Amino acid sequence: MRENGIQACTTKLYPRKPGIGRFFASATHELHGLSIDRRDQVWVGDATYLKVRGDWRYLATVMDRYSRRILGWSIGREKDASLTAKALRQAIRRRRPSSGTSFHSDRGVEYLASKHRRVLDQNDLIQSVNRSRRMTDNAHMESWNKTMKSEMYHRYQFVDDRTLANSVRSFVDFYNRDRLHSSLGYRSPDEFEAQCS
Repeated sequence: MRENGIQACTTKLYPRKPGIGRFFASATHELHGLSIDRRDQVWVGDATYLKVRGDWRYLATVMDRYSRRILGWSIGREKDASLTAKALRQAIRRRRPSSGTSFHSDRGVEYLASKHRRVLDQNDLIQSVNRSRRMTDNAHMESWNKTMKSEMYHRYQFVDDRTLANSVRSFVDFYNRDRLHSSLGYRSPDEFEAQCS
């Protein structure tokens, strides 16, 4: 290249996106150093990937971080704010949290979108997101996804949406009612909440 006067061309891998900093700064991290000592103090949410006959589906889930109880979930064909808002609304209907409950998630656009934020605002929930480059801030939800996939999802092949939804529903019921957690003194989330509320 040097002998023939050829120079390499480069480009930036990540072009500058005006406003992206303000977008992510609009939601703060509320949980660092917070002592969680009661139910409905902090909820956490995440969305993960599943497949039905080779096609992607997405599962959004909401958990009470205090008891590890799954409060709401939703399966859809798109990983978007409609999916996460649906899971959040289910959790709200189930628990009717008091004003000031924090809802923590990763920094995915489906959680920062106005449709999802509107559900938070209408129910006086406080939004919290992972700190930049701190994936472990939402470790409880990552742990749930891993458990659900290893104990249920990866054991079957799903031929239709209804079969997948029924399997998720059954696993959530098992997880809340029967599955023991070392972090809860080897009690299930339901048992832990009943004894500690």
